[in-house]
Amino acid sequence: MWRGLVLKGTTCLLQVAAQRFLHHQRPFPSLCLRLISQRLLHKPTQAPYGTTDILLSHLGVRGYKKDAKSPVELPLSPITVTDIKQYLRSKDIPFHDGYSCLHIPSIFMDPSTRKDAFSLFINKTTGQFVCKDALVEGSWEDLQDCLEVMQKEEHDFLSPHVMLGHQESMEEQEERERELREVRGIWSSSVPFADVPEDEAQLIKTMFQITKISNATLKKFGVRIFKPTKSLVLPWFGGPDSSLKGIKLISAQRTDDDKVTYNEATVPRNSSYYNLFGLPLISRLDAEVVVTGHELDTLAVSQATGLPSVALPRGVSCLPPVLLPYLEQFKRVTLWLGGDIRSWEASKIFSRKLGLRRCALVRPGEFQPHPAQALAQGKNLSRIVKAAIPAAHRSIVSFKQLREDVYGELLNTDQVAGVKWSRFPELNKILKGHRKGELTVFTGPTGSGKTTFISELALDLSMQGVNTLWGSFEINNVRLAKIMLTQFAMQRLEENLEQYDFWADKFEELPLYFMTFHGQQNIKTVLETMHHAVYLYDINHVVIDNLQFMMGQENLSVDKFAVQDHIIGVFRKFATNSSCHVTLIIHPRKEEDDRELQTASIFGSAKASQEADNVLILQEKKLVTCPGRRSLQVTKNRFDGDVGIFPLEFLKSSLTFSAPLKGKLKLRKVPSKSESEDEVQESPAATRKGELKEEKVEKAPKTTKAPRTVKTPSSGKETLQKK
Repeated sequence: MWRGLVLKGTTCLLQVAAQRFLHHQRPFPSLCLRLISQRLLHKPTQAPYGTTDILLSHLGVRGYKKDAKSPVELPLSPITVTDIKQYLRSKDIPFHDGYSCLHIPSIFMDPSTRKDAFSLFINKTTGQFVCKDALVEGSWEDLQDCLEVMQKEEHDFLSPHVMLGHQESMEEQEERERELREVRGIWSSSVPFADVPEDEAQLIKTMFQITKISNATLKKFGVRIFKPTKSLVLPWFGGPDSSLKGIKLISAQRTDDDKVTYNEATVPRNSSYYNLFGLPLISRLDAEVVVTGHELDTLAVSQATGLPSVALPRGVSCLPPVLLPYLEQFKRVTLWLGGDIRSWEASKIFSRKLGLRRCALVRPGEFQPHPAQALAQGKNLSRIVKAAIPAAHRSIVSFKQLREDVYGELLNTDQVAGVKWSRFPELNKILKGHRKGELTVFTGPTGSGKTTFISELALDLSMQGVNTLWGSFEINNVRLAKIMLTQFAMQRLEENLEQYDFWADKFEELPLYFMTFHGQQNIKTVLETMHHAVYLYDINHVVIDNLQFMMGQENLSVDKFAVQDHIIGVFRKFATNSSCHVTLIIHPRKEEDDRELQTASIFGSAKASQEADNVLILQEKKLVTCPGRRSLQVTKNRFDGDVGIFPLEFLKSSLTFSAPLKGKLKLRKVPSKSESEDEVQESPAATRKGELKEEKVEKAPKTTKAPRTVKTPSSGKETLQKK
């Protein structure tokens, strides 16, 4: 099984500042650590490679356990495709310039036994490499070290054990063996469709809405039935021997509106499941492939069109770079990821990784749903695939080219509005949802709980599949992760330590990553890390806490407001170009304790409020101790213009915010100027201070000493008050 996968080269395994490997002027590489570990633990009589003996007494080599939620860091030295090409030329290594990778002959296979002349792929963006024949992968630094060893020892190739010789801990070995036993157990207990009675097989097909999928297609892809749970079993075959490496179980469930939803479970766990379903059926001579977002869609495309088709392991949530080499052989890649706006956005993002000039996109719509549904409706899938539009457009010159996009947004207004928050329904009423490509500026008084609130806001989205990157410069990642884990479990785990592993395992599966920065940072370094994470993990949401920690590293001779304007402009450009939502926390200016914050209260507010799509303010009445002292106010909403404010109640036991219970103040929208002229309402708090605030009111006809009708915000019922 591939080790490390995309995390290698981005996770800090060991930092040794004083040691250097041979003559390389860079930190101690991970390959050298593996070589040391292999010699120290195995003590082979004759190593399959030659290396200069390294003094071990000065190194504290400590075992570690790789974590799927490792912090995100830049590689040891950022690399460009030009640097890679120059290095390969200096070593006289031939290479082929592919769509997303450079192809070179494998250095881990005997030249006389190579199946493919160019079977080692180097990612142009990250420098990470994958050898398809030997199933060896690693970072660019690892590959350089291997080539240096080959040149010094005058070898034609290296043993794969150089990269695979890392000693797993006992926990890792037991976990891997347990997963393999589980995979084999489920696979042996499942039965092919051909061995199931016809009426039972038809019932299962009806449940999964795949009645048009033939038994021959299901057999071709190796799909089986696991009877105890009435689930489909989808195999993951890989490696030179096409052995069984994992499985995915899919169960179907009908909703109240008579729609079918699918629940998925993978072994190994989701973060280690890198299967391109259908890949073993593809020939080396195939030049076209259809990439889908679900395995059932791949079955439909293959049966209806006869074209090679594969499914991504985690649908439209991400396209791991480690899978790019397996798609390099195709001159045309058609992305048909589904029939909604989210799949359309994912198609455009993935096409950048795969290479725009060879990608075609199937636009979602009423007449082009996802492939399985299109097959059930009797549509011509071959015609839909042929009509896919090129991903690379030179320019848009008329409304004719925008027409279908506009219609798609009108048809799917709820999806266009973005991902809805489950913990903050009041926020959905104002902002409508969380959308890609936007910049949100968030502020609040010092000590009001800005970081705690935003962490729950981001956690809510991450629990719904939004890939999130946290850049916390004010508090360290351990403390932040502790806060988010408490919010996730909705309880104080220090009082229930026996439940820690249960909740930690669930929390680990969230698509949540952390930058390793702390304290003052340079904006260029932060931006490079953000670009790196977006490419590697398909990040959809970046949280920066906070902007002031990036201003101290800039030129001190430049005005601080000019520096802040530059930083905000950089984040605005990143959000737009990367189709990624950026939430930027900015401290406010010093205000009196009895005054509410406004948009103008944001430090250096002109550029921030101008560039932001959304402006959120966490209001706190410091002179009030009763419930309802905090509220969230939306003062800018570029999506549809709605603004408003609603109260929050902080629950210290779970570190979460929620709306107060019924009977307390509910959602109060800020009225427009035209509304404020006709509608005024007295606030009890404002009356105590002698201040009048603008609120909605229904005035009775003006008569002397007549009662008037007022609609109270708490109950919505009409009561009489004497004027």
